[in-house]
Amino acid sequence: MSADKPSRPVTDNPWHLLRHFTDARIGLGRAGISLPTSRSLEFQLAHAQAQDAVHLPLDVDDLCHQLEVEGPLSSAMPIQRLHSQACDRQTYLQRPDWGRRLNDASREQLKQATDAAQSSYDLAIVVVDGLSSFATQRNAVPFLRCLGDCLDNDDHNWSLAPLTVVEQGRVAIGDEIGEMLNANAVLVLIGERPGLSSPDSLGLYLTWGPRIGLTDAYRNCISNVRPAGLAFSEASRRLVYLLRESRKLELSGVKLKDRTQDDVIDTSESPGNFLIS
Repeated sequence: MSADKPSRPVTDNPWHLLRHFTDARIGLGRAGISLPTSRSLEFQLAHAQAQDAVHLPLDVDDLCHQLEVEGPLSSAMPIQRLHSQACDRQTYLQRPDWGRRLNDASREQLKQATDAAQSSYDLAIVVVDGLSSFATQRNAVPFLRCLGDCLDNDDHNWSLAPLTVVEQGRVAIGDEIGEMLNANAVLVLIGERPGLSSPDSLGLYLTWGPRIGLTDAYRNCISNVRPAGLAFSEASRRLVYLLRESRKLELSGVKLKDRTQDDVIDTSESPGNFLIS
């Protein structure tokens, strides 16, 4: 009599093939009533990477060096290194409102820079650490390189304000900076809240007519910009479309739609009503 064949320690899930198309945790299988050890360890690693992305400080010296050496965007003035009212990371996480405003020293620094320039701009670009400095450190420079190429090839000659890099900042800090720089629009590049499969996701927030007190309803967002997400070239293409439309309509936010993936037919005729036609 032959011995019983030992059972496999891990039972596969038939949906495991879908993992080739998504980073979502699906079809993980099981070991008894629990996750397989390898999948459990993968989850713990992803959780640790997300935590590191939140607490890792932005290396401003290295980032500014890359921006200056590679010169992805041209500006007549040096990069402005600024700081929010949140003095450290712990304060930043506990007081989101302090991350939305510049501290006094940064306001004075930016005021002196703008007084010296005495000019207005089409666009101010603000690079912020946000909730994932890892995303900003990794993706800001290659994205700006692609964006610079798109703006250079655009029919409109975009005048750019001095580039600013902000520590311990939130999205809304771009409103204050854009207003002080007298820019028609502000673009904030910021590290997004890290997920368990995307600790390096960069968010792009475009606001027309920036001023203190605006809500997110006045912004357009392009999310998940990273090598494993939305490609830099595609994100740049969408952003330039939004910039053109924002300048033409003089607005942004919920009233400005991203139609880069739509098949839109422009017509001057009013649509008919099928109920009475």
